[in-house]
Amino acid sequence: MKQNLLIFFALLFIFTIKISAQQPQTTPQIYSEKTLSDLKKIQQAALQSNYAYQQTGYLTNNIGARLSGSLQAQRAVEYVAAEMRKLGLDVRLQKLIVPHWVRGEEKGELVEFEGMAKGTTQKIILTALGGSIATAPNGLIADIVVVGDYEELNKLGKDKIKGKIVLFNNKFDREMAESGFGSEAYGQAGIYRRGGAIEAARLGAAAVLVRSVGGSQNRLAHTGGMRYDEKVTKIPAAAVSFEDAETIAYLAKAGKIKMKLLLTPQTLPDAMSFNVIADLKGSEKPDEVVIVSGHLDSWDLATGALDDAVGVAVSMQVPFILKQLKLKPKRTIRFIAYMNEENGLAGGTTYAKEEESNLSKHFAAIESDLGASHPLGFLFAGKQEALAYLAPISKILSDQGSGLSSFRPGGVAADIGPLTQKGVPSFAPWFNTQTYFNYHHTAADTFDKVNPRELAENGSLMAVLAYGLANLEQPLPR
Repeated sequence: MKQNLLIFFALLFIFTIKISAQQPQTTPQIYSEKTLSDLKKIQQAALQSNYAYQQTGYLTNNIGARLSGSLQAQRAVEYVAAEMRKLGLDVRLQKLIVPHWVRGEEKGELVEFEGMAKGTTQKIILTALGGSIATAPNGLIADIVVVGDYEELNKLGKDKIKGKIVLFNNKFDREMAESGFGSEAYGQAGIYRRGGAIEAARLGAAAVLVRSVGGSQNRLAHTGGMRYDEKVTKIPAAAVSFEDAETIAYLAKAGKIKMKLLLTPQTLPDAMSFNVIADLKGSEKPDEVVIVSGHLDSWDLATGALDDAVGVAVSMQVPFILKQLKLKPKRTIRFIAYMNEENGLAGGTTYAKEEESNLSKHFAAIESDLGASHPLGFLFAGKQEALAYLAPISKILSDQGSGLSSFRPGGVAADIGPLTQKGVPSFAPWFNTQTYFNYHHTAADTFDKVNPRELAENGSLMAVLAYGLANLEQPLPR
């Protein structure tokens, strides 16, 4: 009898296991119903808010250009920190050492070319590349050699390059940009801006010019960072406008062409600056952090509206909206205004280094740094499986035409790049970049280029994404 009972209970156990295995498994909750409801409220509040637009106006028109080491950069640090304190956030300034480069005078003119009228010169629109050394005080005069790429440069060799001014006439692909791939077009053309001075100097060039890396056809020169190699002689470097690159290339085909170039930039001793960090403490997991960020510095030709006052402003708006709606995130939302993205990345690298022991508590990082045109959705770098966790956020954002997501394993933004490399899930708005590079790094990057409606859409995306991540019920795969 006892043996029969044992057999009966054994069979019953096996049958129960089989039945349990056939039952559907309960899906873990990703967002609470309250969080989903609150995300819709956040979206509507952000779309109707002009806070980010007002902050962009102040950063650009009231403070102005904010190149690292400048007085305007320091003023911007003080202003943003004060604005975050007004919201009741826990604010601290993270000390940085940044480069301090100042532009000086810049002048270019063609002094010899086929067909020129006697006693005249032809003005060239140009601007020094960030970090360039100066010419001699009276400038330099040399023949110009036009090349399309590094291969053509090296084929000419030292005999034809030594003592000359080299123009890299590599064209920004406007068709690619107009198809929505502005960043890709910028990446292709940018290699000559960044490394052209090194490669030309290896062959003995006296100076280097690069065709502006951007889509503007309004005779604007695009500045940007360049590099030197300590093992190679440093030479002056400048960018020329689309139109002037075309003119020089045309005249070079007709015969000898000579230019006078004057650049007087200075590299001053490194300066002290700061990242602005402000925490909206989480209610349940305050030690876990979701970053919202942009970079506070800008180039000096304009007031840095699209690059990147708008990114800082929409990040500032995230805690503003949450305070307005009296919503408390479960995780801490950390606002960061990074300094020195444009010519050194000291802000991003310093933050990552100082937080290295705490990166496991960095739940996610978001950065906005490609203007503020209509956002298509968001870019994501991290474990691809995490995209499934983000579908409810995309569904809400689809109401404003921002419901797409794109997996970018290589990274999504510069300042949070060091965090991405350490495994922190990283996000950025996915912008339509058809026109961004017409203004990027030029004298036209001013407040009037900001579309209030599109800025509000970007602010909504940042706030919805940040709060959704901060209230996620499950950890993201990483």
